[in-house]
Amino acid sequence: MRTVRLRTALPALAGAALLTGTLLGTPAEAAGGVRIHHVWFDSPGSDNRSNKSLNGEWVQLKNTGGSAVSVKGWVLKDASNHRYVFPDVKIGAGKYVKIHTGSGSDTASDKYQDRRAYVWNNDKDTATLTKANGTKVASCSWTTRDPSDKYC
Repeated sequence: MRTVRLRTALPALAGAALLTGTLLGTPAEAAGGVRIHHVWFDSPGSDNRSNKSLNGEWVQLKNTGGSAVSVKGWVLKDASNHRYVFPDVKIGAGKYVKIHTGSGSDTASDKYQDRRAYVWNNDKDTATLTKANGTKVASCSWTTRDPSDKYC
C-alpha cells in the first residue's frame, strides 16, 4: 500500500518542483536582474543624422540584482529588428549602462551601436532585450503620447 502512495506522490512532487523552478528561477533572478530602465527615443534638436543627434537617442539598462550580470551575446532590438548584440559586457550590481545609436568609445556605462541612422521611432516602437538564446528578458513600448522619452 505504501509503494502505491509513493508512486502516485512522486510525479506530483516532481511537477511541483518543476513549476516552482519555472516561476521563481534562481534566488538571484527572484531578487532582481537586468531590465530596460529608460529609453530616449526622440533625440533633442533637429534630426540631422549628426553623430551628436544619433547619440541623443539611447536605451538605458539597469541591473537591479545584487551581483554583476554578463550580457555577452544578448540582443537589444526594435520592432523593425534593428539589432545590437552586446560584446563581452558585465553590468555591475545596481549599475546602469546606456546603449547609444551613434558612434563613440565604449565605457563601462556607455556603449555605442556605431549606426549612421536612427533606430528608435518617435511615433511608436518597442525596445526588446533578449538573452543570446532568444529568451525575452524585458521590453518597453511607447507611442506619440509619450513626449520624447519613456521610463519603463
